[in-house]
Amino acid sequence: MHCKILGAPVQDGTGRMGCEMGPSALRTAGLGHALIELGHTLTDLGTVVPVPVAVAQHSNKALKALPQISAWTAAIAEAAYAACVDAMPIFLGGDHSISAGTVSGVARHAAETGRPLFVLWLDAHPDFHTLDTTASGNLHGVPLAYASGLPGFEGYFPDRAFTVDPKRVCTLGLRSVDPAEREALFRVGVTVHDMRMIDEHGMAPLLRAFLERVRQENGLLHVSLDVDFLDPFIAPAVGTTVPGGATFREAHLVMEMLHDSGLVTSLDLVELNPFLDERGRTASLIVDLTASLMGRRIMDRPTRSF
Repeated sequence: MHCKILGAPVQDGTGRMGCEMGPSALRTAGLGHALIELGHTLTDLGTVVPVPVAVAQHSNKALKALPQISAWTAAIAEAAYAACVDAMPIFLGGDHSISAGTVSGVARHAAETGRPLFVLWLDAHPDFHTLDTTASGNLHGVPLAYASGLPGFEGYFPDRAFTVDPKRVCTLGLRSVDPAEREALFRVGVTVHDMRMIDEHGMAPLLRAFLERVRQENGLLHVSLDVDFLDPFIAPAVGTTVPGGATFREAHLVMEMLHDSGLVTSLDLVELNPFLDERGRTASLIVDLTASLMGRRIMDRPTRSF
């Protein structure tokens, strides 16, 4: 497979500095080498550069960095669309606000190919706030709502010609959901698998059912992996730690099942904050998980000592 990696060093969407170093940390941890070692070809597209935009003042005074995130979203959407041509793009964040752009760009590509887009959202949070409902004002909490076509972004974020049908979105690993997000998720029909469901039913059956839906509809599958999907014990380099996340074994199981499905067509790696890491252990883990998604098996996995 031909892979393209694209850096989106956004940290304006979160309340902590450091995510802008995420793309560099993933490159330094050997992401490109891991892909090539697995037999893939690789093009590094460098880094997205936003063009400043003017945005009207919003009535929600809590919103932070709205003009910056709007500019990033427009630039990332264009770059993501271009990266989909004849390759599997891997988008290196940056905070999760980049997915407002990546999913929009991938949705445009899917529409032009005549195939439905599905999204697998691996995250402790659904990021399903609108500009009106977010109380923190941190815009890494809105990208899935924006990309799913929820109202309230008009005039503030780029116009959405292409969105993903919320009924084709699966959130996996949730364990921190605000009331407004909970109501919106159920109202529009997003598939929600929180950690309670994973504990009761297991990771594999829940993921397998979603992948079967993608296969039946001949869909394209965008995977968005947030570091806080993982338990902070194994992945400390994230500013939004929530205890009780996916274990090392569960995370690799998800990635290996995704590889076996042959359905994944694009990937986000987001919320890595190297400033909070321990000797690069989280960056190395994210690289290893990506390698599992791209074909590495247990018997091929390097043993690391920290």
